[in-house]
Amino acid sequence: MTTYLSKEIQDGLAAARARALRKSKRLRVMVDGVAYPILRLEEHGFVVPLEDMPRLRGLVDVYDGARHLWQCLIVASAEEGGEMAYEFKRQTAALDGPAADFERDPDAPKALIPRF
Repeated sequence: MTTYLSKEIQDGLAAARARALRKSKRLRVMVDGVAYPILRLEEHGFVVPLEDMPRLRGLVDVYDGARHLWQCLIVASAEEGGEMAYEFKRQTAALDGPAADFERDPDAPKALIPRF
């Protein structure tokens, strides 16, 4: 049995693997209202497919499905094998509500009950 695959078959397998990765991932990066899929999320950045993507730079938002995870300042770091890696210069977690500028008492009531 031989393990040799022609160049066309190897290219076809690589393209199918890339398509499957794009479809299975929920992570995406939003830039100017346009979403781009994230192939891999790494410790200090993320990797996106190079095809049909502009060069990203600056402030972007990272989403997992509909949930906003981070607002990030990014810079391009490496291009390899049809993928582009970006590094975080700043990564700020997105909050559900406004930041509180006071300490909350843990025993405080969650709501007020009106007196009749």
